Order: sequence, then structure tokens, then C-alpha cells
Amino acid sequence: MSLLDEARRRLKAGDVVAIPTETVYGLAADIQQDAGLKRVFSVKERPFFDPLIVHIDSIDKARALTTEWTEIHQALALKCWPGPLTLIAPKLPNMNPLITSGLTEVGLRCPRHPLTLELLKDFDGLAAPSANKFGKTSPTTAEHVRGEFGETVLVLDGGACDVGIESTVAAVVRAGGRWKVMVYRPGFYTAATLHDILENAGLPTETSYAESPVAPGQLEHHYMPPIPVLVGEKVDVHELLEASQKKLKKTFHAQARLDLGSDPALAARTFYQSLRDLTPGHDAIIVMLTAEQRKDENWRALMNRLYKAASFRA
Repeated sequence: MSLLDEARRRLKAGDVVAIPTETVYGLAADIQQDAGLKRVFSVKERPFFDPLIVHIDSIDKARALTTEWTEIHQALALKCWPGPLTLIAPKLPNMNPLITSGLTEVGLRCPRHPLTLELLKDFDGLAAPSANKFGKTSPTTAEHVRGEFGETVLVLDGGACDVGIESTVAAVVRAGGRWKVMVYRPGFYTAATLHDILENAGLPTETSYAESPVAPGQLEHHYMPPIPVLVGEKVDVHELLEASQKKLKKTFHAQARLDLGSDPALAARTFYQSLRDLTPGHDAIIVMLTAEQRKDENWRALMNRLYKAASFRA
């Protein structure tokens, strides 16, 4: 039996499997298997209030899981799928409430990875948050997943993730009699990019950023490595160290420096790997930000992950 066949068998039996995507590795369960969905939460030690994203391999399957799929959903899916965009839509009434944490909407995404797309052909959908313990650093290689869960979780090894951070999460909402696109979690696709896609499709639509419990990863602290991440925004290194040691009541003797560079896509692709690589032998990770990194929309997704991973900012 191939590894892919074994993954299918386990998922249909109510188990979980770690799957590769272009963003991060996911811990997947069949959306039709209550036992598998419960196991996602138990294995991750994830609270039930945090919703799951459903992965599908076609727009038709996405439409089949919703009660309203607008022309805006369709235009974005046609342009961005397979890819790192999750679209929020009203869920079917009979969808397992574990997937949506009891909310009325569901996040849907078609991932851009051939191994996972092949697996998805045999399912109505796979619910899959990142394959790590809740709140910790997301995995971008199969080795990261094995390091987190050992032999308790079957891992489909699809190599290193191309994008490296979680997908953009966007909802299509009606406000003031008009449709708007709200980006609930920044990612590879910025609000400006989604706006341009819709305008080019003949559907000019206002797009903006907001927060919502419909999107996962909304807690203040998330993606955190075992040692503190210290982020300098408006102070120098010495001021950052002095202020962080006072606030955290710790003395740091072996700090590592993480330079994000000038390319936001490359920085995002290597961010979680860098946090893991810098942890051994150090007691803190220092990240000093430039004005561009703090303010440019192209850096917004990575700043979102960095700020949530941070133990201290100044």
C-alpha cells in the first residue's frame, strides 16, 4: 500500500494525517468523520472556539459546501485557486459544527500542492489547521511535523512549503447594500491584490482589512517559538534588550538576530524555519524592523505573524 493510500484509509477511518500545502503543513481530518475532527483538536491541543479551514480540490466542491457562492467568490477562486487564499462563505446547515466552531460561515481553500490535490479527489473536503501544537510555530517541512508529534501522526512528505505562512482569509460581505471583501487574515494575497483581481474581472469591489472570529489565528499570541521573540520598532537594540528584560523579568545572555531582509516573499517563506533554526543555543531572538517593513502592505502578512509570535515589542 502506498503512503497516499494509507493516508486515505486513515482519514476515512476517522484518523488525522499531516498534509503538505504551499503555505504550511496541515493536520487534516475528513469533514464527514466526527472522530477525525475531534482528533484534530485533541492532537493539536486546540480550543474548540478556533474554526478550521476546509480544503477542497475544485470550485464545484466549494460551492457544494455553501448556501451562497457569489460572483465575487467565483472570480477570486478562478484567479487564485489552487493557491493561498481562503474564502469565507455561509456553510450548509448540516455541516459539522466542530469545523466552524458553531459559527454560520466556513473557510474554504484549494491548496496548491499536487500530493494533497491527489488526496482530496476522494473526499468532500478535509478540515486542516496547521500541523503543530496550538499557538506554536507552524511547520513548513515534514520534519517539523514529526518533531512536533513523533510517530503518532502519519505525514505525507511533500517537501518544503513554497509560501511559508498561512493563507489569506477573505470574506465577501454585504454592507450598505453593496458587496465588500474583508480580509480577516493577511497572507500572500493582499487586499490591494484582491481588489485588482476583481476590478480586472469587471467586478470593482471595496476591499479592506478587519478581524473576525470566523478566521483562525486571531489570538494575540500565536506562532510562538520556545524562546522569546523581541521586536524592535522604534528603539535600538540596547534599549530593546533593557526594556524587554525589565518587562519579562529575564536576563538574556545569548540572543540571536533574525534579519528579515528586503524581500517580503522570501522573508515569509523562511520565517518559521528561521525561528526554529535560531532557537537552539539561544535564549531570545531579536528582530529589528525598518519603517518599510512596518508600514508597507506587502509586509503586512509577515508582520501579523511576527507580532503574534513576539513576547515583547518596543
